[in-house]
Amino acid sequence: MDTRQLETLLAVVQHGGFAAAAEAVNLTASAVSQQIAALESELQTDLFDRSRRPPVLTAKGSEMVRSARTILQIVTETKASVSGAKVRGTLAFGTLRTAANSYVPRTLATIRSTFPDLSFRLRIGMSEQLMSEVASGQLDAALVADQVTVPSGLIWTEVLSEPLLILLPAGAKELSFEELVRTIPYIRYRIHVPLARQIDTELARLGAEQRQLVSVNTMPAVIGCVEAGLGFSVVPEVALHGMVTTGLETIPFGSPPIYRKLGVVRRPSSSRTAVLDVLTDALLSYRMPRA
Repeated sequence: MDTRQLETLLAVVQHGGFAAAAEAVNLTASAVSQQIAALESELQTDLFDRSRRPPVLTAKGSEMVRSARTILQIVTETKASVSGAKVRGTLAFGTLRTAANSYVPRTLATIRSTFPDLSFRLRIGMSEQLMSEVASGQLDAALVADQVTVPSGLIWTEVLSEPLLILLPAGAKELSFEELVRTIPYIRYRIHVPLARQIDTELARLGAEQRQLVSVNTMPAVIGCVEAGLGFSVVPEVALHGMVTTGLETIPFGSPPIYRKLGVVRRPSSSRTAVLDVLTDALLSYRMPRA
């Protein structure tokens, strides 16, 4: 096995076939086929199902593609480290929706001075899916909540403990919680994630029978509905970072107040360890003023 075979494998996957890959990497189609066949012979497994046109990856082939990406990244960064070159390439980082508006993008911006030649690919998703993609090597790391179990083989480092807040329209701050839920409609964050379940569970525990007016599946829309005066809602503090919330009020949610912890999940050994250490420290220390 050599890096040329791995690069050819990735080219076939990226371009959707042997012929297209051959043109992209400036080889003949037979040379591409020979490299893939040699790789399959060494691994003693079929990487492609050739009964289909164009050939598609087998399960072992998909596993090999993930490994090939990691191996080639390690090779590239090792060469850069030994030669004293700057860190290059792309950092694939995942984040929850609520942190994608400002917290994570602004933190990435703060590490640009340390790694000016590094690019970023930001993936927004749910904690379980993001952790799965870190485990499989599709992502270098991700910012996820603490309400989900971290798979074995990954490590989670807390970077933020944030309160959940009741977000109120103008003029509603003087109401007690009981008066609030009785007189003002509730804007529900309707998405199947631990945060939404945590909020619903606490509202039920408090015996709050809300009159739901709007149910939406993005946090900016929740905040927008409250700002428009349609009702109140419950949001994590980080979701308000960078948002225009003029005229809105917040009070702690829960008795005692409920906090959510966010952390960086990553593999213990990674070719991006140095970058991830700096990013984790930046997420830990960075605190944005609310707009």
